[in-house]
Amino acid sequence: MTVLKPSLKNEWPLLAIMLVAVVAAPYFYLHFPNVVPTHWGWNGQPDGWSGKGFAAFFFPILIWAMYFLFIYIPKLDPRKDKYEQFSRAYGIIRSAIIIFMVAIYFIASLNGLGYDVPVDIYVPVGVGLLFIIIGNYLSKIKSNWFIGIRTPWTMSSEEAWRKTHRFGSKVFMLSGVLIALSTWLSEDWQVGVFITVIALLVLGTFGYSYYAYSQDKHSK
Repeated sequence: MTVLKPSLKNEWPLLAIMLVAVVAAPYFYLHFPNVVPTHWGWNGQPDGWSGKGFAAFFFPILIWAMYFLFIYIPKLDPRKDKYEQFSRAYGIIRSAIIIFMVAIYFIASLNGLGYDVPVDIYVPVGVGLLFIIIGNYLSKIKSNWFIGIRTPWTMSSEEAWRKTHRFGSKVFMLSGVLIALSTWLSEDWQVGVFITVIALLVLGTFGYSYYAYSQDKHSK
């Protein structure tokens, strides 16, 4: 299998997980009330609702759309030859994102059926785990136009790309740990931690990419 030509032999575990969501969708539709909670506040209480058709079918459609987007992204990238150099990392990251989306769909749907699934715990923990997985493989991603930390400086320098992704790998994993642990905090603190972590993640990696680029240029 290659990134540009994925095979069913390697894709079937992920496809099976996605099919579970498709098979479950009609069941959820038949058993949902007419109006279903589809958004929750930081306190775990629903603050947004949708019709049962949207709640049952939108996310499975979105999941499959994301899957095909991940399949075709490498083919559209001007630097598509680079994807074979990080095919395993790319496969794990896209699988983690898809599985996370499937998990969110079932958490929301079980709440729609009346089960008390604590969204305020499972979602932050899931986001944290996703960040940790992405961070673990971020340093293995080679320069491309779609996946990774893309700034004017990482796209202009292979060395800046490499250093920024090594730095970003650590920042992503630390951010994931902090987001997951924030579930133990009060609502206000949890919001504060999340906003602070995301802001530092974005600004830190952006700023470091410029620093790495400057260092690379000065060394030449």
